[in-house]
Amino acid sequence: MNQMPKVQIYHNPACGTSRNTLALIRNAGIEPEVIEYLLTPPSRDELIQLISDAGLSVRDALRKNVDPYAELNLDDASWSDEKLIEAMLQHPILINRPLVVTELGTRLCRPSEVVLDILPWPQLKAFAKEDGEIIVDQQGNRVK
Repeated sequence: MNQMPKVQIYHNPACGTSRNTLALIRNAGIEPEVIEYLLTPPSRDELIQLISDAGLSVRDALRKNVDPYAELNLDDASWSDEKLIEAMLQHPILINRPLVVTELGTRLCRPSEVVLDILPWPQLKAFAKEDGEIIVDQQGNRVK
């Protein structure tokens, strides 16, 4: 097999979508660099690059269903991208996840099977999400 591809996942182990995404990466035989972004947040430049590389707007990269979002009134359209980035840096829980970086691209993997679009190696076996939803069949082919 080829040299292990470089894959990074900005991961929150408390998040089912993030856990499923990590499991799909490993189901391809890849051991990624796992960055628990709540413990080790990206720098300003890294965050801006991740958002840009993923083709997201700053608002798309923002988690809306967490306490700081409402407390800071981040749905107010007057918040500039720069101020939203600052809020994400001060409150990393506001960064939508999981973000995955591979040689084939960067994606916000929501739903988790989006990661299959950027994995350089195929799935090795069947895979079902934690809730039982089958994503990859016995032959390693994407079902959904």
